[in-house]
Amino acid sequence: MTIAMLLDMARGAYGDRVALGSRSGGGLSYEEVGSRVASGAAAIRESGAERVVFVGVNGPAFPVLLFAAASAGVPIAPLNYRLSADQLRGQIAQLGRALVVADTAYLDTVSGVEGVAGLVSTEDWFAASATPVEGADPFTDLDPPDVDPDATAVLLFTSGTTSAPKRVILRHSNLVSYVLGTVDFASAEEDDAILVSVPPYHVAGIGTVLTNLYSGRRICYLPNFEAQAWLDLVRSEQITNVMLVPTMLVRVVETLGGKPADAPHLRSIAYGGARMPGKVLEAALGAFPETGFVNAYGLTETSSTIAVLGPDDHREAFASDDPAVRARLGSAGRPVPGVEFEIRDDAGTPVGVGEPGLLWVRGEQVSGEYEGLGSVLDAEGWFPTKDGAFVDADGYVFITGRSDDTIIRGGENIAPAEIEDVLGRHEKLRDVAVYGAPDDTWGQRIVAAVVLHDGETATVDELRDYVRGKLRGSRTPDEVVFLGELPYTPTGKLLRNQVAALVADQAESVGS
Repeated sequence: MTIAMLLDMARGAYGDRVALGSRSGGGLSYEEVGSRVASGAAAIRESGAERVVFVGVNGPAFPVLLFAAASAGVPIAPLNYRLSADQLRGQIAQLGRALVVADTAYLDTVSGVEGVAGLVSTEDWFAASATPVEGADPFTDLDPPDVDPDATAVLLFTSGTTSAPKRVILRHSNLVSYVLGTVDFASAEEDDAILVSVPPYHVAGIGTVLTNLYSGRRICYLPNFEAQAWLDLVRSEQITNVMLVPTMLVRVVETLGGKPADAPHLRSIAYGGARMPGKVLEAALGAFPETGFVNAYGLTETSSTIAVLGPDDHREAFASDDPAVRARLGSAGRPVPGVEFEIRDDAGTPVGVGEPGLLWVRGEQVSGEYEGLGSVLDAEGWFPTKDGAFVDADGYVFITGRSDDTIIRGGENIAPAEIEDVLGRHEKLRDVAVYGAPDDTWGQRIVAAVVLHDGETATVDELRDYVRGKLRGSRTPDEVVFLGELPYTPTGKLLRNQVAALVADQAESVGS
């Protein structure tokens, strides 16, 4: 079974139900999507392409292209359109004989790469998919038997926040396992609709297409996120489900300014992709009191979500006076069906409840494989996430941050997230990042880079005392540096290595 079968099943079940776009006009039904996919798959085969590359923003063309590539048995690689021309061309060159489909705005940026099978605008490709290719049956089986379920379906470049980007291999079997393990077929009501704001090159952008079309939920897109536009679309399209990265939810909460969201149809807000500041989550829970919140934790190498903190978990923790229960708001929840978690120490030995270590995961949806580099799974199929974590007595998993980010001060391991969680609740601070800097005495010293809310002032001693009053003295920042903004990827991941560079640049400009 390939991912194209997921659409084939949905087309057979939902027929004329709107799959993509607005219900009020211009949307595509499941039958129309299936017809376009059949035409697109025939065109991809005809091109002789060994890969399909997509460079563009979200929109209905992407799901059609994703399933067309799958039906043709050709891997698709959505690229980060925000990269420089040299970076994009370099990534395309790594992908061999590829059919490059790019938004008109990016055609010149990606042109000139030798060895590609063709270059076409997204707009032209999508328009052409509406016309059946000669000899192609629009009602054909979208999951042809000659496509191997263990073949590569999607190639995603890692964000490269801690090392050079690698090409993650997601096979049909990985993605199908993820969908079947997390979503019930035909579980959505006919009026259900999801607003997708995450970009196509993010694993969540792939996952939302597969899970929502499989469940029968209409997909609407907001190509370029802006908080007020997002709120307007949620209201006008009567959106029932959304998926956001934390930085997006921060902007929504700020735009609401403490007022209720007035989104009566919105039943579920899923968030993930980066750590969620506790005070932002609590403000969002207050702004959307009738909406269920879902924290979805996953990685590119795991085909998206592998742990979920569900709506009931959020409500119980938000309402509880028990510190242990309340703390679950900061957890990733529990593993999804079919995925196993194990916390190991540095020697690879599993640790007990509450003990910190590194998170290893195993399951059919876990790839752990990189093109040109091979698999990093151990002999028993476990994948090293490189995320620090611990599990509480009730099985809730707490992610403490990347192992590479751990600060070793005087021989003591300190997770930046522990300090960030405390400083992040200071009423004067809008954002915070903590990292370790070299120190001759302690090995590393703790540096906190903070961003104040507009109009606020604070002193270094005030913030250090605030941390000291809530954590052990060894967790008190040695330095506090005030910045105007912190650097993030477009999908909300903090670029911690760039924070240190910003601090150094600021110190140099002050000293000069």
